[in-house]
Amino acid sequence: MATQAANPRSMQDWLDSYSADHRNPMNQVFHWCCVPPIVWSVIALLWTIPVPQAWLRPGAWAVAVMVLAFYWYWKRSRPLALALLVAFAVLGLLTNFLYWQLGAANLRWLAVGVFVVAWIGQFIGHKFEGRKPSFLTDLAYLLIGPAWLMAKLLRRLGFKHAV
Repeated sequence: MATQAANPRSMQDWLDSYSADHRNPMNQVFHWCCVPPIVWSVIALLWTIPVPQAWLRPGAWAVAVMVLAFYWYWKRSRPLALALLVAFAVLGLLTNFLYWQLGAANLRWLAVGVFVVAWIGQFIGHKFEGRKPSFLTDLAYLLIGPAWLMAKLLRRLGFKHAV
């Protein structure tokens, strides 16, 4: 355990390990369709947590969690962290818009619905894979799913050294 703390896993190690659990093409399709909505739903749920209005604006908890996630990514891969920061910004702007259009309660219910449906999709994808989801072995894999998709997207866009 002390060795792992002294020598943390690289982002490529995380992505390679995640890839080993996600080889089935149908599972990959489910991940492309379900991981982004899961990320958005978590942001939206955090957005609806009340904050003292004298100190903070709605969404402060979501922004705090996005900053912490960005920091985790940044320590492992700066190019990937920057790409994920753009994704976080887009999802944050979308969530802010929906918050003011729908109100906190309706946004919360929408986010819960999206979260449940998307996770059902994830588990269906893993049925095709024949393997359990990676996060059941290590919760850090909840951060790797979005990074794995972003790394694939960046490679498709021609960024060969995005990790």
